[in-house]
Amino acid sequence: MAIPAIAPYPMPGEEGLPENRVEWTPDPRRALLLVHDMQNYFVSAFTQGASPMSDLVANVSALRETAGRLGVPVVYSAQPGGQTRTQRGLLQDFWGAGIGPEPGAQEIIPALAPGPGDVHLVKWRYSAFHRTRLRELMTETGRDQLVVTGIYAHIGCLMTACDAFMSDTQVFFVADAVADFSAEHHGMALTYAAERCAMVLTTRRLNERLTTAATVVAR
Repeated sequence: MAIPAIAPYPMPGEEGLPENRVEWTPDPRRALLLVHDMQNYFVSAFTQGASPMSDLVANVSALRETAGRLGVPVVYSAQPGGQTRTQRGLLQDFWGAGIGPEPGAQEIIPALAPGPGDVHLVKWRYSAFHRTRLRELMTETGRDQLVVTGIYAHIGCLMTACDAFMSDTQVFFVADAVADFSAEHHGMALTYAAERCAMVLTTRRLNERLTTAATVVAR
């Protein structure tokens, strides 16, 4: 029941993305960037130095740079290691014991390590909102837009997007800043998000729109 080894696959590009049902405008004054579960344990299932992981890391890094430049808060979700059977609950039935107690497994990968001003949330279930302070953080900082990045697209990323949508938060699901078990799983997550709970766009498009919105405000 452990995470299977993930074969390389091409990261989605601008062409071929699902059609969005909504057209929202990302605003750095309203947005919060979520880096979801980019932990050594999960990332190790991917072929390192190959797509989609190489593209994912580069694109999340680009979004973090934009967030820092424009004052967008950055929040990391990360599951704890060495959970008890009670803490795991029904996750145990699907995925086994999860992250072990060995040092480093639960840490965020070095290439995306949180900065001094970033927030780290301990996450217990698929959604990054469940039993965490994410919703409170968004309220406290006056944020009603969530940028979703990380892994896995069709599990935690998608459940977090749905959860946010159901609390009237506009979600931007970044097509080339998430990754999954396969191209098929990845595509399914993008289609569901675009049709049911989010706006799907690429890192380049999101960075452009955030920068444009900030420029307009500054004038």
